[in-house]
Amino acid sequence: MKNIDNYDEKLSEKLHLKIGENIKRIRKTKGVSQLKLAHAIGYKSVSPISCAEIYYNKIHFNVEQLIKIAYVLDVPINAFFDGVEYGILISTEEY
Repeated sequence: MKNIDNYDEKLSEKLHLKIGENIKRIRKTKGVSQLKLAHAIGYKSVSPISCAEIYYNKIHFNVEQLIKIAYVLDVPINAFFDGVEYGILISTEEY
């Protein structure tokens, strides 16, 4: 077991950024705007989506949002974690 005192908070930030990037990529591939996605998961404005996609002011997607977004975009939830292994970013060059 690792000692939490050695944990680097930047790992969490990088993880949230990567998840946001993946959601943005998938959303754009499917031709869905931020506003359309926001409305589809129950928001009245684009702010929650736009902020979380870029981790603005440490705003990030929570598990409930990820489940709803996966459902609406018709993708497996693990698609949002592409490039992440055990909470750590990995290079796609390793594949």
